[in-house]
Amino acid sequence: MSVKLKKLLIFPAVFFLLSGAVFLLWHHNASGGAVANNRSLVRQSRAENPYNRQLSDSCIRLLQTGDLVLRMGADVTSYMFSRMNQKEKIFSHCGLVVVEDGYPFVYHSIGGEDNPDAELRRDSANFWFSPANNLSFGIARFAWRPEQMERLLQVIYLFYAQKRKFDMKFDLRTDDRLYCAEFVYKAVNQAMEDPEFIKPSAVFGYQFVGVDNLYLNRHADFICRVQYK
Repeated sequence: MSVKLKKLLIFPAVFFLLSGAVFLLWHHNASGGAVANNRSLVRQSRAENPYNRQLSDSCIRLLQTGDLVLRMGADVTSYMFSRMNQKEKIFSHCGLVVVEDGYPFVYHSIGGEDNPDAELRRDSANFWFSPANNLSFGIARFAWRPEQMERLLQVIYLFYAQKRKFDMKFDLRTDDRLYCAEFVYKAVNQAMEDPEFIKPSAVFGYQFVGVDNLYLNRHADFICRVQYK
């Protein structure tokens, strides 16, 4: 095996080992009655906190088609995904907004028990930002021209119609499967007709797009950031 190939395999191999360890830890904790009950109470408290709901509702009203949405899940798997970011480890998941019939929906790629078929999802903004399952979220915006926005919608709807599945190999070289940041990265770059509009990171020679790559660039401006209580 060549040195170059070994380097290409290091990052995904480590990632899968971490993923497996995190899943086992989560499953073990979830099976414990006391731990599960405590987690359920915390989720219920966040969901019922009027402060959280007001923040969420206020920010949802700001959403526009083409917005990049970001969130930090309230589970150990989300924490693990946030560690994959190279600079800011504050968000674990992302998606793109499309306002349809006056209401914003989030298109995003997700796997695991929350999405057993692993197909690209379309969720209401209210569900996607829910404080029950998240610790925080953010909204960032690109400067879209009309023709770029039209291309973005074409790409999003095409990927959704094709039921693109979540990419468990986290491989940017393939397009038939997409992990969350890869979906946003490829949709936005195609719409902008600029392969370097959003740039990936390189880890041991392996190209990877983290959630932070999507907004830590000169093209994205934050509209709001929310930390739930």
